[in-house]
Amino acid sequence: MKIRFLLPLVAVPLCFGATLAAESTKDATPATQQTNADLLKTLPMSDRQDYADAQRGFIATLPDINVKTPDGKTVWTLNGYQFLQGQDAPPSINPSLYRNSQLNMNNGLFKVTDGIYQIRGFDLSDMTIVESNNGIIVIDPLISTEVAKAGLDLYYQHRPKKPVVAVIYTHSHVDHYGGVKGVVNEADVKSGKVKIFAPDGFLEEAVSENVFAGNAMSRRAIYMYGSLLPRGAQGQVDGGLGKTTSNGTVTLIPPTDIIRKTGEKRTIDGIDVVFQMAPGTEAPAEMLFYFPKYHALCAAEDATHTLHNLYTLRGAQVRDANKWWQALNTTIDMFGSDVQVVFASHHWPTWDNAHINDYLAKQRDTYKFVHDQSLRLLNMGYTMDEIGDMVKLPPSLDKQWYNHGYYGTVVHDAKAVYQRYMGWYSGNPADLHPLPPVDSAKRTMDFMGGVPAVTKKARDAYAKGDYRWVAQVMNMAVYAEPGNQEAKNLEADALEQLGYQSESGPWRDVYLMGAYELRNGIPKVPAVQTASPDTIRAMTPEMALEFLSMHIDGDKADGKAISVNWIFPDIHKQYVVRLENSVLVYNEGKQIQNADVTLTLPKSSLDNIMLHTTNLDKEVEAGRAKVDGDRGKITELLSLTDSFNPLFPIVTPRP
Repeated sequence: MKIRFLLPLVAVPLCFGATLAAESTKDATPATQQTNADLLKTLPMSDRQDYADAQRGFIATLPDINVKTPDGKTVWTLNGYQFLQGQDAPPSINPSLYRNSQLNMNNGLFKVTDGIYQIRGFDLSDMTIVESNNGIIVIDPLISTEVAKAGLDLYYQHRPKKPVVAVIYTHSHVDHYGGVKGVVNEADVKSGKVKIFAPDGFLEEAVSENVFAGNAMSRRAIYMYGSLLPRGAQGQVDGGLGKTTSNGTVTLIPPTDIIRKTGEKRTIDGIDVVFQMAPGTEAPAEMLFYFPKYHALCAAEDATHTLHNLYTLRGAQVRDANKWWQALNTTIDMFGSDVQVVFASHHWPTWDNAHINDYLAKQRDTYKFVHDQSLRLLNMGYTMDEIGDMVKLPPSLDKQWYNHGYYGTVVHDAKAVYQRYMGWYSGNPADLHPLPPVDSAKRTMDFMGGVPAVTKKARDAYAKGDYRWVAQVMNMAVYAEPGNQEAKNLEADALEQLGYQSESGPWRDVYLMGAYELRNGIPKVPAVQTASPDTIRAMTPEMALEFLSMHIDGDKADGKAISVNWIFPDIHKQYVVRLENSVLVYNEGKQIQNADVTLTLPKSSLDNIMLHTTNLDKEVEAGRAKVDGDRGKITELLSLTDSFNPLFPIVTPRP
């Protein structure tokens, strides 16, 4: 019985060497060139402090950053970004994003302050190394083991080779824990030789985010990070938080020490650390912390050199701007008087107490401004889309480079505030139950005189630089006539120009990836998976059952009734699992006498089945699993599940 869970396994959608051809891209139009030129006039380009700060403390880097797996697969390289060496932005790149892209090219080992070092430019995120009495503490070991190891090796080339005594995960996103096995051995963690610190709720959040909506998130992450786009002035230039994501081996070692409340203190190998909890800010489980000895604050991802996401374009639960500004306010109260350097999980540090306090206050005020102004407009009756266009930062905040929208944007963050408080419904009855996109598109095109007539009018709008409208109306044309390549090409042209104008790296990537797929179709690339083997092994039985539940096809399951006693002997847990009313429900700690079948299966065997390294037949034959009762009921149950297409269409309707 070949039971296989179709698991879309880490949200790292990068395939170095598998980028798309650059054919069919077009130059920036005169309208786009003018838009970018006009923006340049408003930017404080004479302020070069970030260039100095991003290079401050530089020690060394690798001669050729080309990190590979043992079998030769490239998991990280900066090759292809040479076009960023020019002084002025090409006309097809927003000049503000170009500046950010140049800053994110700084790479290697950097001294933050005495006793604290960072590896930057080896991944989307930074890895920080704090020197303790007898060893080192590693903070946020990147996405992949290969880049984390390369970074640690570089550190050891220039600093004493002391052992890693502890790892700290600042929060529950994969770019802050995935490379952990590149810096520590799991056996050392299990023996107590190495401790791993994490905020309360870390493991549950790290696992669940990459599993429950993982397939959809991974597909959309291909758009958000532009990982398949060619690097270049008409392609991918930067991810906003860093260049892009590494594509190596993602691991996870569960934490050994959980931080639960603000003000908790730990002494790690002689170094005192004071923790501040910040759940619900940039991640559901997140914390900041302070090293009194070094007068250094780790701001995690709550204060970086960009406006961050309240909503991420790959899809995730909306973040709480109200908690975010309050967290930064607490940070200032707790550490503002003593701190001399702030480093974060992305970008470069900020030095000098007065400058730091101004920086933290203005980041705080930015999130509070977006929150408060969105609520003000919401309560005046404005809708989500209206609010997105209406909220503008005041000059005092907008002039700060670190408040620019390189990753998040005011537009979609303001919409996120609306979504958090009000949900998807605008309040207008016409929006309560609209027609689905294909039906709406067909009828709209008919009302507007048909796709050929609409295309003609859209070309006139395109010539005037009205790209947002062209993209919107031609999207309906494509949904009405999916085989109309002329309509697809015109929409692609409009999306491309919007990408060239975008200050946000992810916005640019989304637009350009959409343009590519409209012109060429969905690329035939290996499916991206959203949870590493370690993530699967960290799933609780409840998570595994929830994952199975969300695969149940309600129509197929209609009228079916199946009951299973499910026993996990290795972890001493048992469940009753029932399919009825087209849903799968389970109760822990129970068994029933009249169950259709009893499945005794170690959690470790379930993990391997989910990882496709075995199946139930093999586990039974090996004596590790046992099936009592109507074995066909398990086959029937699994026949009622759906598989997920990891490359479902986004800019075109489903076939």
